Amino acid sequence: MEAWAVVVAGGSGTRFGHPKQWAALGGRPVLDWAVEAAAATCNGVVVVVPVDAVDRVCPGAAAVVAGGSTRSASVRAGLAAVPPSADVIVVHDAARPLARPALFTAVMDAVGAGASAAICAVPLTDTVKRVIDGVVHETLDRSSLVAVQTPQAFRAEVLRRAHAGEPDATDDAALVESLGERVVVVAGDPVNRKLTDPLDLVVAEALVAGRRP
Repeated sequence: MEAWAVVVAGGSGTRFGHPKQWAALGGRPVLDWAVEAAAATCNGVVVVVPVDAVDRVCPGAAAVVAGGSTRSASVRAGLAAVPPSADVIVVHDAARPLARPALFTAVMDAVGAGASAAICAVPLTDTVKRVIDGVVHETLDRSSLVAVQTPQAFRAEVLRRAHAGEPDATDDAALVESLGERVVVVAGDPVNRKLTDPLDLVVAEALVAGRRP
C-alpha cells in the first residue's frame, strides 16, 4: 500500500492563546513531533498550515499547503496535494504531538485488512452526563463510549468521496460514517493527549521528558 499522511496544523489557537503548532515542546515546535511520527510510517506527508505560514520550514514534509476556514476545509486542502496513487490516507492533528508511529501503523493495518476507515480511541474514565440549560437530563452508559484520537486512516477513495460537497465535521471518520462505510476502532494511547490549553503543554513537556534516556 502507498500511504500518505495529512497533518492538520491550520488552527489559530484561540483557546490556547496563540497558534499551538509553533509552541516549543522538548526544544522544537509541536508540529515537528506530529510530522516526524507520520513520516516514519507513511510514504509522504502533506502539512496544512495557516495561509501566512506556508513558507515556514517543516522538516519531513513533502508539501506544505494553506488551510481553510474550518478543520474540514483544511483537510480538503491537504487532500488536494496527496498524489492520486495513494491507497491509504492518514489524517492527523498537529495538536496531538505525542502520537507514536505505532498508532499510525495500527490504523493503517486495519484499513489494509479491509476496513474503509480506522480510528484510535481510549475508553472513557469519567462519568458522562447529558446536560441541557444547566440541568442534567441523563447519565450515559460509558461502557460503550470512547474518546476518539488521531491518527485516523482511510481508504483514499472513501475519504475523497466523504469530502465531496465540502461537508464539515469534528473528525473525518464522522464524514465516512455518514456514507454508511465501515469504521473500525483500534486501541489508542492515553499519552496521545490533545493540546487545547497551556496546561496541556506543561503535561506534554513532562511526558516528553519521560521519554528521554
